[in-house]
Amino acid sequence: MLNITLKYIPYHTDVAFLQIKQSEVREIPNYLFFFYLHVYTSLFVLLAGFTQFNTNILSKHKSIHRWIGKMYVIVVLFFAAPSGFFIGCYANGGTTSIIAFLVLAVLWFVFTLRSFIAIKKGDVITHKKFMYRSFALAFSAVTLRLWKVILVYLFEPSPMDLYQIIAWLGWIPNLLFVEYLIIKKKKR
Repeated sequence: MLNITLKYIPYHTDVAFLQIKQSEVREIPNYLFFFYLHVYTSLFVLLAGFTQFNTNILSKHKSIHRWIGKMYVIVVLFFAAPSGFFIGCYANGGTTSIIAFLVLAVLWFVFTLRSFIAIKKGDVITHKKFMYRSFALAFSAVTLRLWKVILVYLFEPSPMDLYQIIAWLGWIPNLLFVEYLIIKKKKR
């Protein structure tokens, strides 16, 4: 993900993914602003999320966990999820892909907010469950790209068919896996 993000530094309008989004770049006011806001803030969210599940930080450095967690929540709620929603409105693959990315952005926002509200109320268990869900959706940035490579290698679908498939595969399996882990942990 870092390598993908670095392609956009310094600010370019025609590299990587933006090469196929030139009509949006030219015709949609603020598309580039929201695109770059999403790319840069989502990278922070991924890095922050990985630290939040580190048992060493959770047990020995609670103030670091709280500080990074607050930053994660602020970045997701005010920058990454809203900008993801905006650019999701212009997703490749038509209505199917657009719906997938809009649902993803809304769920990401809601799960992050629910996690924050839960911890403010002192409900650590609910906080953890919703943070797992939030990060599963954040991690869709990675899994979407993995599915893309796998599907292109195995089936060579047309680009628009591929977008329609990976728009959903990028996050639904992540969320199902997290739900499985939550249920499994509850049974113990």
